Amino acid sequence: MTLIKSISGIRGTIGGKPSENLTPIDAVKFAASYGTWLSKKNSGAAVKVVVGRDARISGKMIQELVMNTLVGLGIEVIDLDLSTTPTVEVAVPMEKAHGGIILTASHNPKQWNALKLLNEKGEFLSGDDGAEILDIAERSDFNFSEVDSLGSIKQATHYIDTHIEEVVMLDLVDAEKVAEANFTVAVDGVNSTGGIAVPKLLKRLGVNVIELYCEPTGHFPHNPEPLKEHLTEICKLVKERKADLGIVVDPDVDRLAFISEDGEMFGEEYTLVACADYVLSKTQGNTVSNLSSSRALRDITEKHGGTYKASAVGEVNVVQLMKDTNAVIGGEGNGGIIYPELHYGRDSLVGIALFLTFLAEKKMKVSEIRKSYPSYFMSKNKIELTPELDVDEILREVEKKYSQEEITTIDGVKIDFEDHWVHLRKSNTEPIIRIYTEGKSQEKADEVAHQMISEIKEIANLP
Repeated sequence: MTLIKSISGIRGTIGGKPSENLTPIDAVKFAASYGTWLSKKNSGAAVKVVVGRDARISGKMIQELVMNTLVGLGIEVIDLDLSTTPTVEVAVPMEKAHGGIILTASHNPKQWNALKLLNEKGEFLSGDDGAEILDIAERSDFNFSEVDSLGSIKQATHYIDTHIEEVVMLDLVDAEKVAEANFTVAVDGVNSTGGIAVPKLLKRLGVNVIELYCEPTGHFPHNPEPLKEHLTEICKLVKERKADLGIVVDPDVDRLAFISEDGEMFGEEYTLVACADYVLSKTQGNTVSNLSSSRALRDITEKHGGTYKASAVGEVNVVQLMKDTNAVIGGEGNGGIIYPELHYGRDSLVGIALFLTFLAEKKMKVSEIRKSYPSYFMSKNKIELTPELDVDEILREVEKKYSQEEITTIDGVKIDFEDHWVHLRKSNTEPIIRIYTEGKSQEKADEVAHQMISEIKEIANLP
């Protein structure tokens, strides 16, 4: 059982002992820390916070604890109830709220939950802000309101519909063109809130919908991370029902994967590539993804005359670099689309609407669109080290060894070779080095990964 406290929030497994797992006591403590931080930041003025959750089994319990803790601090709570991460992000500025809390453990299994924390823009907190909240929690520096100054809870369960309308109204989303294409789309909502939001969006766009696991029960029918090995059923369904496209989201709807009409994975890395291809064909500009994302986005960006930049891993880092470079679209290779025309957050609903408009305009099969992009293949590995080893020193030795190549050190060590790359990152919680490689064939990516593992073991004197 696990409890992980980080600058982006708190996540852990339900049950067990406080401070070792995500128990009711921990949920109250960290909600109180966040509410206290907001009240201090706003000099004691009336504070408003938007709260929403995915459909996981523990969500209702955690949400009631979090909301009533905020009420105890004199805060007004806007209760979205079942929602999505991007919906909460959209709702925060619409409500003129001071922050937001999303109760979701994203792609983690059902025993996990988390409090993800937003600022007044509906964006994830900076590292400094997150550190302040952790410090307040450590000191239990709370001052709850007296009875006449308690906060309140206001229900606002319309926000998924509002979010969908905001998506449909985007200039680059053409609902009429999508409806004319008469698409049939299969959706795997993994029995969470994607099962509510995605079919609603598709029907609003005039799409014929085949639903798979779209009941928001929180009982995930398969591992909820949208990877090929977990998606055999929808791949089969797309082929059997002759659908034009399959759509898969994770439990909080910020990661998006497509399945081509032939039942093959479009490739999570290529979700962003395709959406960027469409946006850049209409809007001159730059793109951003993180260091562990595919080189294909760089290729597509340069084809359209833009500049590609890579950030450190983490949504907050991607967003900051997007702002710094005026990027017109960005995101992460795990299927996260960030389109600033609506908001600075990963949003599967935006990605779906952009991709369907692109598909309707191109009049091509999904598999044909995929084949039009440069093919890259990834390998993701890790090495477990003994705690006494200095991981930073090992990474410095690797950097020194490859100093003649193009090196980036903003997040571990990334080495860019002419036709492949290697990215080494250390875990913040375990003595582990994560090794990501990409090449023009799976064999090349695997070969480079195995070579790097051997070299690290040699540096660290490991067997």
